[in-house]
Amino acid sequence: MEKENTKDLKEYAGRIQQLVENFQSNIHDHLNEDYAKSTKWSDKLADNVAEFVGSWKFINIFIVFLAAWVILNTLAITKVIHFDEPPFILLNLLLSFLAGFQAPIIMMSQNRQSARDKQEAIIDFAINYKAEQEIDDMQGHLHRLEADFAEFRNEVKEDLAEIKKLLQGK
Repeated sequence: MEKENTKDLKEYAGRIQQLVENFQSNIHDHLNEDYAKSTKWSDKLADNVAEFVGSWKFINIFIVFLAAWVILNTLAITKVIHFDEPPFILLNLLLSFLAGFQAPIIMMSQNRQSARDKQEAIIDFAINYKAEQEIDDMQGHLHRLEADFAEFRNEVKEDLAEIKKLLQGK
């Protein structure tokens, strides 16, 4: 009997977990759909730029680009095609432009991600609040069951005491 109860509890817990996972999946799918619908092409471009600029691929490409720039403009072999000799003023200008455009684009993407995270946090809070209410409700039911069981035990004790009296009286 106890094994059956344990098995039933495990099955019930598994079903509850499945429901929670389905619910969360549906919420995240809905959020992704809303995000895709409400995001303009310029916002998507900013997100893609921020994703690329924040990757190792970009860092590696940029290292190769800078190394090629410096090598091309400093080696004696390439003296004929030097277009930006040290102290690399043109490279400095290029890097300044790059930083000037990169920073706002990355910040736009981060602001949108922050707004999306806030929306997800509100949904998580609502789910947690609902779960807490259900737990409180279950605890209330358990307290009522405990009280009923205690009352039943007292009644049984009283009945047993009366039965003992009757048996002793014979």
